[in-house]
Amino acid sequence: GERESGITIHYTNERYDEGAVICQLKCPVMPDDTPDSLAQRIHQLEYEHYPRVIERLLQGEASF
Repeated sequence: GERESGITIHYTNERYDEGAVICQLKCPVMPDDTPDSLAQRIHQLEYEHYPRVIERLLQGEASF
C-alpha cells in the first residue's frame, strides 16, 4: 500500500544503517509494480546518485 520507495545514502559507522544521513531520494510505487520492477527503479536511483554524492563529498561539499 505504499506510494513511494527510495534510497538513503548515509555515512557508515559501527552499527548497521545508523550512520548520519547524507541524502534521501524517492521514487513512486506504481499500482502494477512487481518486486522486480520496483527494484529496477530503486537501482536506477542508486546508479544515478551514488557517484554524484561521492564526487560531491570528495570535493568537500557538505550539503545536498
